[in-house]
Amino acid sequence: MQFVDESSIIVEAGKGGNGCLSFRREKYVPKGGPDGGDGGHGGSVYLIGDDSLNTLIDFKYQRFYKAQNGQPGMGRQMSGRAGEDLHVKVPVGTTVIDEDTLEVIADVTEIGQVVLVAQGGRRGLGNIHFKSSTNRAPRRTTPGTEGERRNLRLEMKVMADVGLLGMPNAGKSTLIRAVSAAKPKVANYPFTTLVPNLGVVKLGMHEHFVMADVPGLIEGASDGAGLGLRFLKHLTRTRLLFHVVDVAPFDESDPVEAAEAIIHELGEFSPALAELPRWLVLNKLDLLPEEEREARADEIVRRLAWDGPVFRISAISADGTDALVQAAYRWLTEQRQLENEDEEAAERAREMRARMEDEAVARTEARLGRKRKTADEDDDDFDDDDYDVEVEYAP
Repeated sequence: MQFVDESSIIVEAGKGGNGCLSFRREKYVPKGGPDGGDGGHGGSVYLIGDDSLNTLIDFKYQRFYKAQNGQPGMGRQMSGRAGEDLHVKVPVGTTVIDEDTLEVIADVTEIGQVVLVAQGGRRGLGNIHFKSSTNRAPRRTTPGTEGERRNLRLEMKVMADVGLLGMPNAGKSTLIRAVSAAKPKVANYPFTTLVPNLGVVKLGMHEHFVMADVPGLIEGASDGAGLGLRFLKHLTRTRLLFHVVDVAPFDESDPVEAAEAIIHELGEFSPALAELPRWLVLNKLDLLPEEEREARADEIVRRLAWDGPVFRISAISADGTDALVQAAYRWLTEQRQLENEDEEAAERAREMRARMEDEAVARTEARLGRKRKTADEDDDDFDDDDYDVEVEYAP
């Protein structure tokens, strides 16, 4: 199945039914009073979080969603039937943005969470409502109002406890394969991973956490280079980052410069994301002679001036990975316990997550705004075949 984490759809609520113009006509009652009924309300469109979905692929093939119209009123004071509401299932972790106003309508973060995205039209009134002592035979009714119509952009962010961060080919996919049942593609060339992969790391019967393997970033990712904005946003839902660094790059590039470039892109994309707890994971130590490993690792830590936790591993042989995931599980458990017991700590965590979401959305709004401005320019030379083309990530 293809993984799609962005899609645009159109939702339209149902129109309200018109009020009825009718008069009572029965045998021996040739001039009865008004008896026109009201129309029915139009159906509304709702989005509902569903944990059985993990991609927005369905919205690539069906882009238009319309709720049912309300039925018109009838004689004998009979009201029309209300239109049925439409409930559209979306993956948990979906952000809903109005493409016309760039307003963030909602963030679907819980299973079963229901979000109204298009309000149904109001019903029209029948002529029975307009009779009075001076107007015994009113011929006035009101029509039903139109339902709301919106152009929406859906953006899905994976829900994980730990996110893997690093340059292409740093060994992130190999690491998640080593510690979980996830089986992302692994090869000895950059950009092997094109979509985020989730893996459940199990340490015991009831001890586990979710790890996300995010595609490798490159310099300029915070400005969209290499689809960086699509990848960076997935990290805003994590609690802890593993900064995976290849200590022996095949192109003999400097690991420290690569690590510093990633740190820079994090700060440019979201200052709050850059403040998220981050551990340094030095990978591929098995490619170095045994007598050089400690010296190389110490040099990288010293040049980065890293003051956080440091782990030395070889993901392909799973050497050092057990200590890494056990430490991560203990840290996550302590954080959850702290947030449960200390309201101030919980509030700080909520504020940080909110800041990350706001900054990620601001980046998205800026990108969408730039696209719209370019499209609206009256320039005969504008001939970008790739404009407004949805990008699909396919494994």
